[in-house]
Amino acid sequence: MKFIAHTPESAPVAARGDLRAAEKALGFLPNLLGVLAEAPIALKAYMELTGLLERASLSPVEQQLMMLSASHENGCEYCMAAHGSVARTVGMPQPVLTALRSGSAIPDSKLEALSAFVTDVVRSRGRVSDARIEEFLRAGYTRQNVLEVVFAVAMKTLSNYANHIAETPVDVEFEHHAGSNT
Repeated sequence: MKFIAHTPESAPVAARGDLRAAEKALGFLPNLLGVLAEAPIALKAYMELTGLLERASLSPVEQQLMMLSASHENGCEYCMAAHGSVARTVGMPQPVLTALRSGSAIPDSKLEALSAFVTDVVRSRGRVSDARIEEFLRAGYTRQNVLEVVFAVAMKTLSNYANHIAETPVDVEFEHHAGSNT
């Protein structure tokens, strides 16, 4: 069953203001937000989670690395394309982005530790061992960062699963990051 990507005009009334605000802020309306508008609470949640992510203690590059690592593990091409675009705008080095797209080792040991931890959280559904948490902490991260990873995985679970169910098409604005290592 496919879902449509709503516009502010076709969306349920409760989602229209959020869609208009997103379109104004971004300069276009991402298909994911249009899809989430079918359930206004899902749209509102994703938009609020996005705002909260920006307040994480991790850098913008690390924030996007978490989004990409979880999306790669969940096999979400839409989010890989979208966050690949955002990652470039926040200054993610191309070799890091290429590694994230291909699932290979990241050429920065601290960023590799973050990506591996995100992947472990996704794979284990949050049941990572104490030893694995200690390893993450030794890489230079904090207990706060452990919970920020859980937050990021929860956020990406919402969008990754919605994209899988809705078969959300990649926006033209993100196509240069779809299905490639860039």
